[in-house]
Amino acid sequence: MHVPLSWLRIPAALLFVLSVAAQAPVQDGDLAERLYRSGERAYASKAYKEALDTWGQLLQASPRSEFAPKVLLRFAQHQVEVERKPEAAMQHLDRLRSEFIKSPEAAHGLVLRGTLLTRQARRPADLKDAMGDFNRVLDLFPDAEACAEARLHLGRAWRDQGQWGRALQNFIEAFRLHAGSAVAPQAMLEAAGAMDLLGDLPGCLRMLQRLRTEHPQAPEAQEAAWRTAVLVRHRLQKPPLRSEGPWPAGRTKWLKTPTLLALAPDGELLIFQHDLDRVFRLHGTELLPQGPPAPGTRTLCAGPAGTTWLLSKSTLVREEGGAPQPLGTLSAISGAALDRWGNLWVADAKTPALTLFTPEGGSRTMASPTAGALAPLPTGGMVISADADRKLLLLDTDGQPRIVVPYGKDLPAPYKAVTALATDGAGHIAALVDGGEFGEGVVILGPDGTLLRYATFKALGISGRITSLVMDRSGGLILCDRRNDLLIRLN
Repeated sequence: MHVPLSWLRIPAALLFVLSVAAQAPVQDGDLAERLYRSGERAYASKAYKEALDTWGQLLQASPRSEFAPKVLLRFAQHQVEVERKPEAAMQHLDRLRSEFIKSPEAAHGLVLRGTLLTRQARRPADLKDAMGDFNRVLDLFPDAEACAEARLHLGRAWRDQGQWGRALQNFIEAFRLHAGSAVAPQAMLEAAGAMDLLGDLPGCLRMLQRLRTEHPQAPEAQEAAWRTAVLVRHRLQKPPLRSEGPWPAGRTKWLKTPTLLALAPDGELLIFQHDLDRVFRLHGTELLPQGPPAPGTRTLCAGPAGTTWLLSKSTLVREEGGAPQPLGTLSAISGAALDRWGNLWVADAKTPALTLFTPEGGSRTMASPTAGALAPLPTGGMVISADADRKLLLLDTDGQPRIVVPYGKDLPAPYKAVTALATDGAGHIAALVDGGEFGEGVVILGPDGTLLRYATFKALGISGRITSLVMDRSGGLILCDRRNDLLIRLN
């Protein structure tokens, strides 16, 4: 039998519809279900185009059927999870919210929409619409599975706005009312963090231990383990700092003038070697080059999303590649850091202001004392050094001072300048200091600016040119010694 070529080009989804039409008449609901199930089978076999074509036919043939909201949710999830185009998902989520708000799928759609809005936020004020979606889930679908995730995200939003008590309430409800939920370990970890922000260290440690006991296989249990170790070491034990010598153990003269350090989100160390003009990642015992050469780099920044930025005298470069971004009038870069929102904060030694560069390429300035070193705070803001004023300032996300710590506070002798700053996920601050009667050394502060531990390099027996530092995940400090081409660890 001869088959016209035009028939061979008909999409499989349309052939299915034609075959259904050739049979006895069916109800719209029956047709919609068949199309939906057909799309499911195609999607499960990763025949994405066939699945999306089939579901698109469903929306055209039965736009008001009970399967229409299911399709809109699947479209949105596909754009986020497979295509990596969250902006394309919003049109489907907007339609799901406006036309099918009573459908069970709307609960998951609202959570996804709120999550995408949260990712777009660059400061707490941008969270209003996302919080509205999460609250709708709780109001309209109080028994839905999606409520656990909605409460988790609401808690994070309240935390980012400095409402730590309201944040804690939502975190506790997320794991207490939804004990079997996949987000329960995340909620417990966040609850511990909120307790610490509220000054309840014993409650924080108990929550971390409970997380490790009830969810030992969850990734959050590992996070809880290192956080517990750091909190106990810095806040409770407070042992005198001591030098373990070259780190990794026994490796001396193995670098080429290391000048800058940063810690990647996975805990691996990033090292900028001045003589090689390049960033390297310390992976186990191997030193792996990262990105292209970057001559003249003055600042190395690693962000929570895995992004790495390098700043030279007048340009900003992503390690991942792309054209360098001019820094405009900024010509004396003294420090920079990436905050948890993805914004890059840049300080200029000649400018009494901070400049924020967003991931989208925009920028804005905030009034500030002339700053030197910068480091991100887990609450979303930044700690900066102001040598002219002899103060460390803990800033909120809008650049407003939340805590001010005078140089040398509670130390036996004052210092004059801060060479570098580092922070950890529990909010501790390490400062590389110099000058004054104190001389060269390190100081560790708590999230509230309280002095926790300190030592001078003279007392530690360290003789070198220390230019940068990071806080590792077990409560230690790693120092970069430019003069001796090595790293030193303090414990």
